[in-house]
Amino acid sequence: MRRHIPSVILLLVLLVGWEAIVRLAGVSSLVVPAPSAVFVVLWDGLVTGFLWQHIWITGAETLLGFALGCVIGFICGVVLGEIEPLRRLLWPYVLATQVVPKLALGPIFIIWFGFGMTSTVVITALICFFPLLENTMTGLQAATPEKRDLFRMLGARRWQTLLRLKIPSGLPVIMAGVRVAIVLALVGAVVGEFIGSSKGLGASIIAAQGMMDSTLMFALFIVITAMGLLFYQITLVFERWLLRGWLKGKVS
Repeated sequence: MRRHIPSVILLLVLLVGWEAIVRLAGVSSLVVPAPSAVFVVLWDGLVTGFLWQHIWITGAETLLGFALGCVIGFICGVVLGEIEPLRRLLWPYVLATQVVPKLALGPIFIIWFGFGMTSTVVITALICFFPLLENTMTGLQAATPEKRDLFRMLGARRWQTLLRLKIPSGLPVIMAGVRVAIVLALVGAVVGEFIGSSKGLGASIIAAQGMMDSTLMFALFIVITAMGLLFYQITLVFERWLLRGWLKGKVS
């Protein structure tokens, strides 16, 4: 907690300065609303339940897309990392799927999967796929040559070397990809709602924009930020638990 005190103090200073500038300069709430007004709208949305339904929808889309993208990315990363000819064959196409902006693919996904949660989950999964793929492929190379030679001398099969050496050795790198993916997952869910959804925090931002309600938009930004920080912290806790168990296994 002590480490976070300077950050909290800086946040309070920024909020007080923001409030003072808006009030003293007479800035229109349409341009930049005061923090006090934003927190009133945020509180009302939480108390009345207006925001909760959108929070649950965006959270579900984020977690579903994150899980789907991470599982597929991890499996593909293991396969491409272990089979070099297949990696050389498919890698240009994998890169091609990543250089195309996901916002541009949104209309195609809406045609294929329709409006609503499915298309948003697919967009989110596609965004989460590449970090896990890249980090898994990199992590599988983390085992030292000496350890690989030892497994080979002991007669370990390829799948045994993969499960007992390569994946455990690459866990820190793989989990770094998971941390990146969870942040991108929320971005993907919100972007997906921009395009093809009538519910969720992203769709609420579009609705607030149509009503020229900047105060509500800022309140939604706060909710999205809080969700992103929460998901990231949960991922950090899981990573520490997983790596701690891995280290204990190595010691034993």
